[in-house]
Amino acid sequence: MSQYVSAVVVGADRLGNIPDLLKIHNISIKHHISGRDPAHQKKTLQLPSGTDLLILLTDFLGHNVMKTFRAAATKSGIRVVACRRSVCSMKQALTQCGYCESCPLGKSKGQ
Repeated sequence: MSQYVSAVVVGADRLGNIPDLLKIHNISIKHHISGRDPAHQKKTLQLPSGTDLLILLTDFLGHNVMKTFRAAATKSGIRVVACRRSVCSMKQALTQCGYCESCPLGKSKGQ
């Protein structure tokens, strides 16, 4: 079994079926942040240590919060995936970033 990628998910109060999809792609959610806290707009924000991937759920985030988290990820050399909060959108974003190439869902569609 391959090693899990540790992700921080930012946006939305509830994730629905997204954790199940991420698990299939060997991505574990280390931390989920709703992005509602005004402190999330600070320019000196740091992501938790051991984070490999930042997932931004764009339909539930303001521009300043997205900008702050994206800057923190860039500073730490962490990959960023941005998509809407839906399984279809998440799968498409993961495919574009290369996370679907070795997962069962990607193989079933001949990708």
